[in-house]
Amino acid sequence: MSTRLFVVTAIGTIALTAIGQSLVDAQSFGSTITPITSPAGESSSLPKLTASAQGVLMSWVERSGDLATLKFSERKGNAWSPARTVASGRDWFVNWADVPSVLRLADGSIYGHWLQKSGADTYAYDVRLARSTDNGQTWTASFTPHRDGTKTEHGFASLFQMPGAGLGLVWLDGRAMKPGHDEHGGGDMSVRSAIYDASGGQLSEIVVDERVCECCPTTAAVTADGPIVAYRDRSATEIRDIHVSRFVSGKWSEPAPVHRDNWQIAACPVNGPALSANGKSVALAWFTATGDEGHTFVAFSDDSGRTFGQPVRLDDASALGRVDVALLEDGSAAATWIEFADGKAQFRMRRVTAGGERSPAVTVAGITANRSSGYPRMAQAGGELIFAWTDSGTPTKVSTARMAVPKASGTRLPDAAATSRRPPATPTA
Repeated sequence: MSTRLFVVTAIGTIALTAIGQSLVDAQSFGSTITPITSPAGESSSLPKLTASAQGVLMSWVERSGDLATLKFSERKGNAWSPARTVASGRDWFVNWADVPSVLRLADGSIYGHWLQKSGADTYAYDVRLARSTDNGQTWTASFTPHRDGTKTEHGFASLFQMPGAGLGLVWLDGRAMKPGHDEHGGGDMSVRSAIYDASGGQLSEIVVDERVCECCPTTAAVTADGPIVAYRDRSATEIRDIHVSRFVSGKWSEPAPVHRDNWQIAACPVNGPALSANGKSVALAWFTATGDEGHTFVAFSDDSGRTFGQPVRLDDASALGRVDVALLEDGSAAATWIEFADGKAQFRMRRVTAGGERSPAVTVAGITANRSSGYPRMAQAGGELIFAWTDSGTPTKVSTARMAVPKASGTRLPDAAATSRRPPATPTA
């Protein structure tokens, strides 16, 4: 099985108070982070946020014994819609970092994805998809985007709207890895993609990258020039930096590093990147721990991800990573991460420009530093940022909060992307 390493900097299992004691003024946003009633029930975790023209959609998993259920709710106006069920099962693979999702496409159809065991080995599981055309009241029978039939790892999927078609997605695919073997001799993990037409028929399954890190989440966004995906690569010398690939003329471009961190690590850090795109503008956030010190960064592109400007650091002291990012109307980005300092872990957010200007960081919530807190999430729609995270109490519960984002004043914030531009180390098509 894959060697999975939880990379931290001097951390333990630290329980902190939840949002009630940590609300602070968002300063440069001119608003406050306010808790809102979550649609998730008790024993819920693994939140995921996606945005469409209709608003922010949140999915999560609720557990009852060995039964896992994927549910979702949509933010409509100032409230969440009643929760609906996508699917449930007793043979699911439920993991703190490999998270199910629900996405609404432009035609109104909704796709959900989850992970289901395919064999006895720990990491033998499949990506399962289902589609609804009646707002989540009924769903198709589940199906897989991968056709290899191997009882190996298939997970860490990222779903997106495919321009000119229906659903697009990428996932980590372990078909070349021998069951029961780790990454040091059991074959390579790859990133693969699939595209579906508007009626739900699969059009393709192709390789994005043949050798990548084994268990870091992927991410995807859609630019004016087509989809872009990001993931943690793995070189022959165990350099595991973040790479991107763009879908151009019917194929994925040669993967290229966003920045050469040169993080050499002999195991997977289970810490993936996050993407947001608007037109040709792209923001990408990630975690690295070169020198055994964890930090988070964001970099901007104004050419649909062909090149990126210099990274801007997000954290103030040190970080556990688990990033998210959302481009704002004025061209800046809101970015989130887990800060770890003075023995405390906090879900934090700040606004950053491509030129390197940073607002003061604000705390969304105090959370645990261990895996039970999972990946905190953020998404933007309808003039507000929505936050979701797992409160690691007994039982766990997904909490949510919001922050109003003022409309752009008409003056774009300074953007030094053009002057600080450098070409990627590997040219893309």
